[in-house]
Amino acid sequence: MIAAVLQLNSQGMSSTKLYNYIRVAHKKNVKLILLGEYVLNPFFKELENMSLAMIKEQALHQIKILKELASTYQLTIVAPLIIVKKENIYKTVAKFAPASTSYYQQQILINYAHWNEEKFFSNAVKELESPLIFKIDGFKFAILSGFELHFDDFFAKLKEKNIDAILVPSVSTFDSYERWKAIALTRAFTHNCYILRANRIGEYQDKEVTWKFYGDSFLVSPNAEILNHLGNQEELMIVEMSHTEVVQARRSWGFKEAINKRTIKNKG
Repeated sequence: MIAAVLQLNSQGMSSTKLYNYIRVAHKKNVKLILLGEYVLNPFFKELENMSLAMIKEQALHQIKILKELASTYQLTIVAPLIIVKKENIYKTVAKFAPASTSYYQQQILINYAHWNEEKFFSNAVKELESPLIFKIDGFKFAILSGFELHFDDFFAKLKEKNIDAILVPSVSTFDSYERWKAIALTRAFTHNCYILRANRIGEYQDKEVTWKFYGDSFLVSPNAEILNHLGNQEELMIVEMSHTEVVQARRSWGFKEAINKRTIKNKG
């Protein structure tokens, strides 16, 4: 499976870079492209000062463009997108396939005093559901937002799904560089799957602090190795993932087998 991460700053209404990079990816036989959070929209603190009409117009424009690109180049684009429904604003991840479009509404949002997405967006606070799962050429993907990677509950729901790769769009900033590597390496290893993370670049200027989004998009192997990574500049990273490597890692470490034995015993 050949996939790509497109590491960009916020693009607003512009589609030029998307067109250019997706044409390049298509020539390299890429089947899936992952974008970071707040690439198709401004950062949420900037959204607070935008009208609903403008946010909606931007989303409809990006949806139209990405549907067209997915269909024209016969690939799948996974991209976080802010959408408006009945005067409410939702944080989602959209999957644009050549013949269909699906949306995953982020289930757990950041709710800290300095970064409170849960308060701003209208995403429902309810019992957790399984993340969005889909296949491309038999290779199975799941989508989790960056913040959701921190919660064991999602991985419990994915335990029996035999996921080959988890796609993680993020918008990491401040001093989280090493923490992000640590959690991604741990999740990839304990669940023996790839983690493909796309982090945006650029910055947001607060009254007192500059929020620098540092990039460092990467691919982690099912054996907890960073196979590819980017710096802090605009780049396209093309990676290759193998279902065989996932199966071999699971057989080598036997984590799932060990749990299944004990689950069967307990049921008896």
